[in-house]
Amino acid sequence: MQTAHHGDVRLAYETFGDPGGVPLLLIMGLDFQMVLWPDGFCRMLARRGFHVARFDNRDTGLSTHFASPAAENPFRMLFRGSAAPAYTGLDMVSDGVAVMDALGWRSAHVCGTSLGGGLALATAVLHPDRVRGVTSIMAGPLGRRRDLVRYVNFGVFPRIARIRHPATDAGAIDTLVDLIRLISSPRAPFDERWARSVATLSHSRSPRDPGTTQRQTAAGLRLGPVARRFHEITAPVLIVNGADDPLIRPSAGAALARRIPGARAVVHPRMGHTLPPHVWPLLTDAMAIQAGIA
Repeated sequence: MQTAHHGDVRLAYETFGDPGGVPLLLIMGLDFQMVLWPDGFCRMLARRGFHVARFDNRDTGLSTHFASPAAENPFRMLFRGSAAPAYTGLDMVSDGVAVMDALGWRSAHVCGTSLGGGLALATAVLHPDRVRGVTSIMAGPLGRRRDLVRYVNFGVFPRIARIRHPATDAGAIDTLVDLIRLISSPRAPFDERWARSVATLSHSRSPRDPGTTQRQTAAGLRLGPVARRFHEITAPVLIVNGADDPLIRPSAGAALARRIPGARAVVHPRMGHTLPPHVWPLLTDAMAIQAGIA
């Protein structure tokens, strides 16, 4: 485990593979720690020739945590705006660049999942000289609230709210396991052993703070002006969605690809809002081809 710095913010990161490999930065999504990138997936990427780095976004895991300036309602943030945030999506983009700097990477391929997919694309807009290629997984169009209404399945949120366990260490772990189960594809085997292992590790690293969800949601919503510049991206872009994603509708990928010149959108069957093992070889192959190391 190593630490990068962006101003006063500490960013915990770790690497897989040969330092001489092709640089690849992995950006995790909303309120999840970097350990949600499956170790097996990271090792598979390393075997394909990537030097892989994953990190805890600010406000998660072993990175610097924040407090909300005021109590927020995520739905109010979505439709009416909100108070000044603890940090912005631009800050989160710069965090990723800070990790690249700590590794001595002049440029890298960038891969993000969910909110991290939007951050990866925003990095390509704001730092085009630092991004060789982008893989955006399980993300949808950003920048216009009507697109969020069209491509986000808000019906899943009441189901998430119904996940309740005792306020104990065991209960917190069970909550995360149930959340991973809920956002996974019902048509693929659920690896409960992996889910419980990563939930236990996440809790031991840093117990979940519900405020992080609100703060990172606010940060992501403020990426709108950058999202309207996705047409400026010149790096190759691969957009991946799951056919069974209960949160982001599969059509979101194609809609996003239409905004980016040359972008390619792929929908994988038996994939929800997680990275199941049967997708790993397909995804690593596609990423290696994009990086010219296939």
